[in-house]
Amino acid sequence: MSSANEVLFGLDTFGDMTNDLAGNPISAGQVIRNLVDQAVLADELGLHAINIGEHHRDDFAVSAPDTVLAGIATRTKRITLGTGVTVLSSEDPVRVYQRFATIDGLSNGRAGSPPVEVHSPNRSHYLATIFRSTTSCSRKNSNCWFSS
Repeated sequence: MSSANEVLFGLDTFGDMTNDLAGNPISAGQVIRNLVDQAVLADELGLHAINIGEHHRDDFAVSAPDTVLAGIATRTKRITLGTGVTVLSSEDPVRVYQRFATIDGLSNGRAGSPPVEVHSPNRSHYLATIFRSTTSCSRKNSNCWFSS
């Protein structure tokens, strides 16, 4: 538990595609494996959170942050897990909830509720209702926000 004056540090990423020391592109799979290793190191160093965003461009390796977070959940002990953003226009809100509930189970309660981007006011209200009723969201109220 943190106090009101405590400064917490974390990491945010989309899994940027990078090059090796010789300048050759690193594969998306290797970028994701490196990201998991970086999260393990962040956990060991005591960082508070890691947020992995969803992006669908070829300069970012992560298009399914919940899958990467599930992998991180199995290798870390304390770090809070979340997304930078979940784009709901191409998602089923119930499945998003189920995936994050699974991550919460794998991580023993360390999954933060995902911030979401919604392009429909009806879906925004529906998802907000689902996530605000979860234990994780109620407990970590600062992670509970929705934009439409």
